[in-house]
Amino acid sequence: MNYKPLVALVSGLLAAQPALAEKYDDLTATVNLIQIVGTIDPAKVSDYTEYMMAVNLYDGLTTADTTGKIQPLLAKSWDVSSDGKTFTFHLREDAKFQNGDEVKASDVVYSVQRLLTINQGVSGFFKPFLAADGVSAVDKHTVKFALKQPSSAFLAMTPLLFVIDQSVALEHGNEGSKWSEDYLSSHSLGTGPYSLGEWQRGSRLVLERNHDYFAGFPQNPLEKVRLLITKDESTIKALANKGELDLSSTYQASETLAAIDKIPGYHIQNLGTATGYYIKFNNQLAPTDDVNIRKAIALSIDYDLANTELHPGESMAGPLASLFKDAFLDGLEAPHLDLAKAAEYVKKSKYAGQKIPLTLGYVAGSAYEEEIALMMQANLQSIGFDVKLQADPWSRVTEIAAKPETTPNVNQIFFGPTYSSPLSVFYNQYSSKSAGSWASMSWLNDKQVDEWIDQASTELDADKRNAIYKKLQKYIVDNQVDAFLQTTRYRQAVNDCLSDMKFVPIQSFYYDFSKYNWLCRPNRK
Repeated sequence: MNYKPLVALVSGLLAAQPALAEKYDDLTATVNLIQIVGTIDPAKVSDYTEYMMAVNLYDGLTTADTTGKIQPLLAKSWDVSSDGKTFTFHLREDAKFQNGDEVKASDVVYSVQRLLTINQGVSGFFKPFLAADGVSAVDKHTVKFALKQPSSAFLAMTPLLFVIDQSVALEHGNEGSKWSEDYLSSHSLGTGPYSLGEWQRGSRLVLERNHDYFAGFPQNPLEKVRLLITKDESTIKALANKGELDLSSTYQASETLAAIDKIPGYHIQNLGTATGYYIKFNNQLAPTDDVNIRKAIALSIDYDLANTELHPGESMAGPLASLFKDAFLDGLEAPHLDLAKAAEYVKKSKYAGQKIPLTLGYVAGSAYEEEIALMMQANLQSIGFDVKLQADPWSRVTEIAAKPETTPNVNQIFFGPTYSSPLSVFYNQYSSKSAGSWASMSWLNDKQVDEWIDQASTELDADKRNAIYKKLQKYIVDNQVDAFLQTTRYRQAVNDCLSDMKFVPIQSFYYDFSKYNWLCRPNRK
């Protein structure tokens, strides 16, 4: 029997088939963080690493796109009453927790009541509008929120209502509490795209893909994500040299990024954001309790040097980023260095004629924050200040922010919107109701500002609400509550085989790893 025609036929058929797609499920993506993860309890998250955990381990009722527009997630749709006080959410029937349990309205009720009762994390955003008994299950897949007063930003906040599997949480309640705080501090009970595979506190975490995730993944998803906690610049460069770094922190030194940019297989992504880099002034502590001193310090900052060399970014004239275009106040003058004018403001202050002690705080181990602090120290000492630098680890920064007397005169703080509304920028940083957090180290405590923020939070007319936001911007700038260094551009080293970050104007939602994918197989050495 002649086999040649058969062999030729089979070979031809195989050649006609498309090549088998390469699989990447053996790969682990490595990402570095510069600060520890304190908790993964979704009711207690408060900074960028903790929000990063929440958005990967859990889901909220909604999410947001890159413009900040609210999109369905666990809720497929919702209805809002004309008075802005009743929100009804209709849940997806196919959403499941990572153990396979169905997501029910009772899980949402439990999660929201837990958040409001524990009274940490994002609870402060909701408590002016929502009581624990204001959320109820209409039926198995319908949840109703009855607010105490209208809220202009409630819908924008709903991505932060991370939903917990109630039945499993109750199994792990301790000491008569049904909130299972001990268990949820180190275990995840969410629907999210990733589960917690490993956690060596203070050094690394590993996230593992939830293959049954109801919202799905792109082609070639990240099977595992290894999060290394290090701010050592030499370690980051060494990882890149071995081809093991896939996404760097956005807080690396410019020198580190420049070095990695020269390594084949890497590029530096330069991404516009709504995150501000603020020079925070403690408005209650001498000498920064004097507006003339605050103006003098603001004029002693070399903004061009900071924004072009030390930490490249875009000039920022006030507290709100231009991404919020309808609420953004055009016409504010961009800040600039002017030591002669700064000296004039010192003479106008109640501290004139004396050596003025001043403490500049920054995050220990951050090379560019130290360089900015040193630049400010040199300029301020030339006009009569006695400047002390205070470097603290981030965990210490959050502690000393709790009281005005322990908060340094000047602090360097990055703040991006926690939810996609200008209200987040003003409420978190400048409302006296938010005092005592790292975001509110200005210690403003101003009745007029509080009144405007409260008005904006309940004003349902967009034009009137935006007019209030513009008044807030002018007032904060005129009174030099803070100095505004830049609207930050996120610059990070990215492996050419990994998709780039897409910015979302909600804290760390741009680190939702289910939105990343492999473009090719990275060259590990």
